[in-house]
Amino acid sequence: MQEQRVRANDVEFSYLEAGPGDGPLALCLHGFPDTAHTWRHLLPELARVGYHAVAPWMRGYAPTAIPADGCYQTGALATDACALHDALGGDGRAVLIGHDWGAAMATGAAVHEPDRWRRVVTMALPPLAAMADSFFTYAQLKRSFYIFIFQTPLAETALSVDDHSFIDGLWADWSPGYDGAWDAARVKEAMGSPDNLSATIGYYRAMFDPSLHDPAYADAQSAVGGTPPQPTLYLHGADDGCLALDAVGDVLPFLSAGSAQITLEKAGHFLQVEQPRAVNDHVLRFIGSA
Repeated sequence: MQEQRVRANDVEFSYLEAGPGDGPLALCLHGFPDTAHTWRHLLPELARVGYHAVAPWMRGYAPTAIPADGCYQTGALATDACALHDALGGDGRAVLIGHDWGAAMATGAAVHEPDRWRRVVTMALPPLAAMADSFFTYAQLKRSFYIFIFQTPLAETALSVDDHSFIDGLWADWSPGYDGAWDAARVKEAMGSPDNLSATIGYYRAMFDPSLHDPAYADAQSAVGGTPPQPTLYLHGADDGCLALDAVGDVLPFLSAGSAQITLEKAGHFLQVEQPRAVNDHVLRFIGSA
């Protein structure tokens, strides 16, 4: 894998890349708290079957730049994915693969500009409609405590103290039994500066504060709540400590024809690094060779 840079949607993105440049684009999008490195197992396998596999650090995560527009709403993220498609030479053969925030980003991009993408894979965050009221159970709200902390001025302090040990705690809770020390260290590098730290928190602040939304992203913002017209594979870890399996429910009614839903046993939230062989096999089987 090589680290490269490209400008898309007025943001300088850094990304990891593998595979032939003229192959179909496979755009792999990370979530929180992780980085492009969590695709380190999948990228070489995508390259092996002919894909131009790319995993960017998302806006605000170093070494990708802080966006000048200061926007972290999901509509901005979906627009980033479509702009990266252009900047990386994508065509109608391209596929989207997203985890956590990257799943929301992938859904929005697939709905907003569907002709760009042939198939979609999302992980650890189902379509919002599939969750219904399950997010508001006591057990799930307890797991989601961090979202509410991030709405407050205390968020930057909470994430910074004791060498960002908050990040270590999330990895331990969300992927029980997995040693996420190396991955957490990469996250700490990505949010090491105060501006980067506020950027990662900004994703969550934009969830509940419409004043942080740019009307220019309104159409893409609406698309995030839609159903991708492409066949979509949804993967979720049985032991996910961030979004429990019982909060996910049956996702298939909220996906298009030809879609699939798979639960991975002995996997938590960061399933692509916990069970890389299983995840890789499911993804490659679903999207097919280039």
